[in-house]
Amino acid sequence: MDTIFALATARGKAGVAVIRISGPRAWEAAAELAGALPKPRMAGLRKLRLGADDLDEAVVLCFEAGASFTGEAVAELHIHGAVATVSAVLCALGDLPGLRLAEAGEFTRRALENGRLDLAQVEGLSDLIEAETEAQRKQALRVLSGAVGQVVEQWRAKLVRAAALIEATIDFADEEVPVDVSGEVIELIEAVQADIRAELGKLTAAERIREGFEVAIVGRPNAGKSTLLNMLAGREAAITSEIAGTTRDVIEVRMDMGGLAVTLLDTAGLRETSDVVEAIGVERALQRAKAADLRLFLLDGEELPLIAPQEGDLVVHGKADLRPVEGLSISGKTGEGVDQLVATLTERLLARANGAGVMSRERHREALLRAFEALESAQNEVLAGSDRAELAAESLRQAARALESLLGRVDVEHLLGEIFASFCIGK
Repeated sequence: MDTIFALATARGKAGVAVIRISGPRAWEAAAELAGALPKPRMAGLRKLRLGADDLDEAVVLCFEAGASFTGEAVAELHIHGAVATVSAVLCALGDLPGLRLAEAGEFTRRALENGRLDLAQVEGLSDLIEAETEAQRKQALRVLSGAVGQVVEQWRAKLVRAAALIEATIDFADEEVPVDVSGEVIELIEAVQADIRAELGKLTAAERIREGFEVAIVGRPNAGKSTLLNMLAGREAAITSEIAGTTRDVIEVRMDMGGLAVTLLDTAGLRETSDVVEAIGVERALQRAKAADLRLFLLDGEELPLIAPQEGDLVVHGKADLRPVEGLSISGKTGEGVDQLVATLTERLLARANGAGVMSRERHREALLRAFEALESAQNEVLAGSDRAELAAESLRQAARALESLLGRVDVEHLLGEIFASFCIGK
């Protein structure tokens, strides 16, 4: 396998930059630049030079194969973060025989291939790198720590037990076996089904934490939606005007609310109109509002516009500075009631995020559904009688394979390119 290297920290001027080298020639390459290497997992200050050229003074760290992130021999050069210094050290490494620049995500892919991470942990690492909020950080760290693998192994152990019982009835089909194993097998299958059903119920909340919630601000034209959006964003994100129908397209603003990633949508004012362009805006507003996780209805003293609130939606009165009313009332101009609105909105979103499971991707959902269907088939075969034991055993194997695909053990090769494409070079 090639020895690869790359800058592991962000590009640009910094106090320290870390260059990672991984592969069979990692220590040899580090020694070419640093001379005598420090003992594994002990830092050592070394002068880096290639031939007669002084490159930098660096802290050098070495990790043995099996005790590194990638599972291979790894060396890290902690150098000064000047752009020219980083470029000089990378060029020096590129001049050494047997070394090449790493591809995007290649260090993490080697960690997967060498058994240091499973596929779910790789996804957790990707989410951790992309985390914008505290909730996203905590969820990603939980997945990276191996939470998915722990759950899957518990389910797998029960399925292995069930399959062993079924196989025993097949092996001794011609002999008199006094014990009927079907009761225990059904019990094991139902236990795993219940767990999968519960995890599927938690998946949507986890998915929203990872991807973010969408909150659509809806109301009639000139109700103050854009003014409210600007107040919440703390900047002029949307054009405001006294002219009704100013907003024609959906304007999005990403925010952090209580540790949750939330995208606020300022939509076109909802009304019947003969203006072709405005009508397109109204249709888009209705589509996004219906697809949003929560709708914030901003009233201007009139009835609700074109779309009815759903359970959990917020209905507030706007322009409180002009016409105070009972109930939740706000003013996008003065800020009156906005803090209470944010607190109420955050509370409702946090309630939806509570109880999120460890699985948060569509790939996870599909694997869980395949496993659940296979378990239903296995249960039906067991109930059909002992002459269907082989079919029951095969269904149990299908369920186990579906669960193992969550960890990247089977049937996921076609996914790897897409997953690692999102990683940066150096990770």
